[in-house]
Amino acid sequence: MKIAILTNEYPPNVYGGAGVHVEYLTGELIKAEGGRHFVKVLCFGDQKEERSNLSVKGVNPDYKFSAKDPRHNKFLDTMFRDIIMAGELEGVDVVHCHTWYSHFAGLLARELLRVPLVLTTHSLEPHRPWKAEQLGSAYYGSSWIERTAYQNADGVIAVSGSMKNDVGNLYGVPSEKIRVIHNGIDLDEFKPAPDAGVLDKYKIDRKTPYVLFVGRITRQKGIIHLVNAVKYVNPGHQVVLCAGAPDTREIGEEMKENVEKAVKVSKNKIIWISDMVPKNDLIALYSQASVFVCPSVYEPFGIINLEAMACRVPVVATAVGGIPEVVVPGETGLLVPIETKSPGGAEPADPEKFSRDLAGALNSLLGSPEKLKTMGANARRRVEDHFSWTSVAAKTLAFYKELIKK
Repeated sequence: MKIAILTNEYPPNVYGGAGVHVEYLTGELIKAEGGRHFVKVLCFGDQKEERSNLSVKGVNPDYKFSAKDPRHNKFLDTMFRDIIMAGELEGVDVVHCHTWYSHFAGLLARELLRVPLVLTTHSLEPHRPWKAEQLGSAYYGSSWIERTAYQNADGVIAVSGSMKNDVGNLYGVPSEKIRVIHNGIDLDEFKPAPDAGVLDKYKIDRKTPYVLFVGRITRQKGIIHLVNAVKYVNPGHQVVLCAGAPDTREIGEEMKENVEKAVKVSKNKIIWISDMVPKNDLIALYSQASVFVCPSVYEPFGIINLEAMACRVPVVATAVGGIPEVVVPGETGLLVPIETKSPGGAEPADPEKFSRDLAGALNSLLGSPEKLKTMGANARRRVEDHFSWTSVAAKTLAFYKELIKK
């Protein structure tokens, strides 16, 4: 097969789970079945790579939009890049799009080339209303593009059972068009690799246990609620926040203000790492953490939890989206219930209670070293048994073949 992968994120421009998914899926697709398939990746950026069965081309047009509402520029730029992407494709057997950023290109390619269109559900716009802060009324444009794509796609890959339900409920996609294929993890790369030198590099006390968060500064990830929970975490711990790339200037400022307040009232040290952490350093930070925390308000799957679990770290996470399909409460970590103001809402109904509940779950594990050790071992075993990119690629190829045959 000749497979077209259309995406916003692709290495080195990866800032979220969708980019991680595309990176590893592509790597497995070109190796699958003896390397007999060709993959063409079109992405946003200046990437360029040519191998025997892989072609990567970044779409980076030299044009700046000047919309009256500056928040519309990103949406208009996305549409422009998508048109260029659609014009770059020929002779492919299937088009596979990742996130709404590439959906318009996929819709055009489906009609121009008369080939199946496949979408992977990394997130859904109706469950991310806070994106209106970033896009303004262009949020209705991105929502329209996404809705149109799902209603016209030939096949949909849901990264969790929860996402399969959402796609059906929100966009009326028939169940028979949807396949649940969980995300995976590179078990050779993500494995325990402690390095005390990395702790020194980021000014983390070697002798004090720490809780780790990794993620973007966005409403979706619940980072502000975690910061507000630090004052309730039992003394004698550190909280390490690997948190950067704020969605907007406003939430970046809100994060800064809340961290400053938390530092004043908490008895625990807070280390905020706002720069991008190299992967090897990140793996070392996972490996030496006592607990990983994922306070997401919305999370279709949560690859980040797999990364932590692969490094033998138990996870405290919210019971939303696909997370309960990854974290087994009482075995590999704990799940924290959350009630939002509205279904898929950006805010907990009771933010203070949510912060207290997060801290309560963390405290129940931090006080039991043996429980942490057992849960960490269980977490690694679960990842080994159920999640691998090789399996993801095999299931994805089988879905492509089924759609092409139809």
